[in-house]
Amino acid sequence: MKLEKVDEKKLNLPLDRSDYRDEGCELSGSCLHCSLARCIHDEPWGKRRWRKRWRARKVCRLFAQGKRVKEMALLFGVSQRTVRRDLKGK
Repeated sequence: MKLEKVDEKKLNLPLDRSDYRDEGCELSGSCLHCSLARCIHDEPWGKRRWRKRWRARKVCRLFAQGKRVKEMALLFGVSQRTVRRDLKGK
């Protein structure tokens, strides 16, 4: 196999001229300073899974403080069955 010589000028490319803004996500204000090893957007159903886990933890805390299932369902905009499912998973 023969290797091709690489042109040195092609390696010294100018800076990217795109208008990329590092706006982050719900977890971090900046992608470059995020504490996760892998971005939630790179995982299958990552953002959705993260939101469900966050809601389940919040539901458990509110239940321990005395909130009723019906109140939490209205608060989070989900069914009462979903709230019960979150409580069962604790």
